[in-house]
This record gives sequence, C-alpha cells and structure tokens, in this order.
Amino acid sequence: MKGNLESYKVFYQVAVCQGITAAAEKLCISQPAVSQALRQMEQEAGCLLFIRTSRGVRLTKEGSLLFDYVKKGMEAFEEGERVLSRMLNLETGEIRIGASDMTLQFFLLPFLERFHREYPGIKIMVSNAPTPETIASLEEGRIDFGVVSTPFDSSQKIEAVKVKKIANVFVGGEQFQDLKGRVLDYSCLKELPCVFLEKNTSTRRFMDEFLAEKGVFLEPEFELATSDMVVQFAKRNMGIGCVMEEFAAEERKAGRLFALEFQEKMPARFICVVRERKSLFSAAARKLMELITAEPAQ
Repeated sequence: MKGNLESYKVFYQVAVCQGITAAAEKLCISQPAVSQALRQMEQEAGCLLFIRTSRGVRLTKEGSLLFDYVKKGMEAFEEGERVLSRMLNLETGEIRIGASDMTLQFFLLPFLERFHREYPGIKIMVSNAPTPETIASLEEGRIDFGVVSTPFDSSQKIEAVKVKKIANVFVGGEQFQDLKGRVLDYSCLKELPCVFLEKNTSTRRFMDEFLAEKGVFLEPEFELATSDMVVQFAKRNMGIGCVMEEFAAEERKAGRLFALEFQEKMPARFICVVRERKSLFSAAARKLMELITAEPAQ
C-alpha cells in the first residue's frame, strides 16, 4: 500500500467525521474527490477500510487498525503546525545569545527587558563570556548571535553591526590624587601599580595594542576577570585601573575615583552585534536582532 499524505488526511477525516459529506466540508474538497481517494486506498490496501451505511460510514476491523497509526501521525502533524504557528507569531520559541559582562550590563539588558515584556513566551538563554569566547561560540553554532566589543578576530563568515560607541578610561583612587588634573604621558604608567582585565578580553587587548604603539608595555600587579573587580581594586588604591568608562561612572561621580588625563586620548571603540552571514534565524531571534540593530552607531 503506497498511500500519500493527502490520502491519509482524507482517510483520517472520514473516520473522525464518520461521514463523507462532513469530511469533504472539513477538507474543503468535493464529496466525489473524497470517495475517489477512499476507493483508491482500499484498492491499494486490498481490503475494505469503511462500511457504508445509511447514516454514514464506520471503520472495518482493518480500517480501525490503520486508523490507530494514522491518528498518531495526523495529531503529530497538527501539533507541529500549532507549534510552528506559535513560533512565527512569537508566542513561543528560544533565542541563544552570547555577551560579555560589559555588553550585557551597559547595552543589551534594556533590550532584553523590553523584548521579554512584549514576548513573554520566548525563552532567552544568555551565555556570559568574554568577546573571544563569544566569537568562538558563534562560529561553532552554539549561539544565534553575539553582542561583543571591538577589537575581535573572526572569519569572513561573521557579519558585524556597530551599535554603540564606547571608550576606555584609566582611573585611580585617593592615594593617587597627585596625578589628578595633570596632563600625563602614558609612559608614566610604567612607574605606577596597575590593575587590568585578563588578556583574553577585548578591553585589555585594545589597551595593550594602543599602548604598544606608544612604546609602553605594562605588566600589571593584578589581572582580574571582570571590570567590576577592576573598579573595586582601584577604589581601594591597589593600582591604576583601566575599564570601559561606564563601569567607573558611579564611583567617579561619588568622588571615590577620578579619571587620569593624558596628552592623547585612546580612540573610541564599539559594541557590535555579530552573526554568521548565512545563518538561518528563528522568528524570535530575527525580531530581537532587528530591535537591537535598529539604530546602528556611527
């Protein structure tokens, strides 16, 4: 027996409706088309599947056996269509995002809050990791897209959209007040204790590359995993810290930290949304990315 999906749909609806007329109306096809499909199935099966009566039809023993299997399949198809419809209407689904502490805290979080408020049925999984690890996760297909900061290395398969301009700042605590208000040369950092992020972060890489152009190579007293900890160490006068300026904004406003001034400012860098050029997004992931990239940074 070589039935196709349309034939099984007809068989299923006739059995459920217990009549050819009702099944034809449900399927939006003619009664003769339904009768013809049933005859063809019975010819291929080599047995009767329905007994015709004056009140409609009922399954034969053979038809009942077949119906038990077809019913499971048709219910699975219908459930799949319902789930797909809910996903396309953003009622359900999931999104996998990669982001660093900095990009999550100072850029991505308000977008996630807004998206969750509008589409509460969407599950969002955020992998929190430095930029290089986020890029690796994207290239390995473990996330839908990433929110990272420059600089970063990636293959030509990766597409990046700049979404926010950011800047690094060197900060010190009260024990370094003699530096406040002075216009410094970066070489002075060689004589000062320093507190930096680990080398596997984009902030540290950007700083190292910039200072190297000035002939300044530093070995910090402390290397830390998060910018929050750099701020805490700097506030306790453990050394001069370098972080993205938003991380130190609150402590600077309170007067517990100050920004060092230099003859030349470090160039701005960017937070970017990255994705694989040929990746196929779910409706939910596409909607969130459109929201995040609506106003690209200049």
